[in-house]
Amino acid sequence: MMNTFNNPFANFAWALAGAALLAGCQHGSSGRQATSVVNYLYPKQASHVEVPGIPMLALPLKVGVAFVPEDHERNRYVPSGLLSENQRIALIKEVSESFKKYPFVKSIDIIPSAYLTPRGGFPNLDQLRTIFDVDVIALLSYDQAQFTDAGLLSLTYWTLVGAYVVQAEKNDTQTMLDAAVYDIKSRKLLFRAPGTSRVKHSTTPINLSEALRRDGEAGFKIAATNMVASLHQELDSFREKVKKAPDEYKVVHRPGYTGGGSVGGIEAILLAGLGTLWLCRQRAGPD
Repeated sequence: MMNTFNNPFANFAWALAGAALLAGCQHGSSGRQATSVVNYLYPKQASHVEVPGIPMLALPLKVGVAFVPEDHERNRYVPSGLLSENQRIALIKEVSESFKKYPFVKSIDIIPSAYLTPRGGFPNLDQLRTIFDVDVIALLSYDQAQFTDAGLLSLTYWTLVGAYVVQAEKNDTQTMLDAAVYDIKSRKLLFRAPGTSRVKHSTTPINLSEALRRDGEAGFKIAATNMVASLHQELDSFREKVKKAPDEYKVVHRPGYTGGGSVGGIEAILLAGLGTLWLCRQRAGPD
């Protein structure tokens, strides 16, 4: 009886089957990881929907920044896993820098994930408002989908060498990060700033998990950069919107705040107009 382990044809057949099995297990896979501001603020078990009121923006603002918690009953995770707490803090710090340059922002608090309850809704935000003494909160959420398809070169997986060296797995990672800024007391969405990215790479099936993890991290970094740029634009647009809609946004000053960098800027505009009128009269001289 021939020993199959010493038979080169049998060994080749086993190698062929193993490579085919390995390739077949990796083809056509997809995964997604996501958090949702809507699911967090408006859970199905809520007895009623919070109706937004008119925001009373007390300047300078006290801002909190936090990631929306995962809803484990609704999520399906990709192989690369979720963002670590350190990665979240790093992203929150980038967002915080966007607020720091504005004089109408007094303080920015980084709120750890442990303080947010899945589907906690506005009652959870009220708790954060009391604990951290914040008026406005920027809720960060993300949605990342990863797809893997095999190209024509995947035929080389019929050899073990091909499975290790031929990059025939086509990975497509699409990411969105979103910052939704709410006035907690009024339940009013002030503005939102999204950032998106798309990362496309090829890899071998042996390195697929590592490649997906790397692409996922790169996708978050690019999306974060785009979100921060969008946040700067939205903050500037929000200032203009408040000026043009004083009935929709009430602006008050905290004791000791002079109004520099006011969101509404109404007082500054009036003072500038009076100053210009006075200067013109001075130059014109007496009648």
